[in-house]
Amino acid sequence: MAEFLGTFVLLLFGCSAAAQVKTSRETKGQFLSVNMAFSVGVMSAMYLTKGITGAHLNPAVTLSFCVLGQAPWGRLLPYSLSQLLGAYMASGLVFLVYYDAIMDFSGGVLTVYGPNETASIFATYPSDYMSLGGSFLDQVVGTGMLMLCILCLNEKRNTPAPTELIPAIVGVIVLGISMSMSGNCGAAINPARDLGPRLLTLTAGWGTEVFTCYNYWFWVPLVAPLIGGVLGSFMYTIFIKLHLPDPDDLDNHSTISTISDKCKQPATTWEHGFEIKSAHL
Repeated sequence: MAEFLGTFVLLLFGCSAAAQVKTSRETKGQFLSVNMAFSVGVMSAMYLTKGITGAHLNPAVTLSFCVLGQAPWGRLLPYSLSQLLGAYMASGLVFLVYYDAIMDFSGGVLTVYGPNETASIFATYPSDYMSLGGSFLDQVVGTGMLMLCILCLNEKRNTPAPTELIPAIVGVIVLGISMSMSGNCGAAINPARDLGPRLLTLTAGWGTEVFTCYNYWFWVPLVAPLIGGVLGSFMYTIFIKLHLPDPDDLDNHSTISTISDKCKQPATTWEHGFEIKSAHL
């Protein structure tokens, strides 16, 4: 339930911003507005659900945690389905809220192509110049960066972030990825974020074109983020985690430092008194 609600909040923020920017022809927001809204959605959803499920909000994140042994494999399917359903329901609510604006903008014709297309309010689509291989690489790199940057936040042996600030920091990481890697394919980096809204458009009037367009491109934001997340997790493990000091070494170093500091401290009043008294005797 927490993964459902968290992903619902994430998509409600993001897709609402996309609908506002698109239907207003960028008079009520710009491309950056959508990036920021998704980031605020991530932060809000994490604060809302982190204490229950860890706030994965993304099947690629759940899969990566399972591969790393940080989450049991039994959670992969229920978490992913909950995230997908949350994304679908949030997209449906956005469609209802912005229904009049979408119909006015599109002239009542719901399409994937053309200057008045509205499908991109919900799911992601590639730019016309993108090749299939380039699109796949784009999603692998984006999701890999996401996992590489968030795995260190709880690492006690490195420089962990304050627990209360982790959702905000993850939101900033997502904002950075969105601002730098969304021009090609929309920076889905989340299979549920893309498939849920795509299914909504399938059932809400856009038809099967949302799956067949761009030579059946829809599978790219489903598969590539899963691979990218695992690769990013392996990179973190190989390049960072395996080279961090052992917890026992940290404890010993902390104990030695504490003893050393105590040795350097001046004697207490009682100790001085005892020394003076002994000398007097």
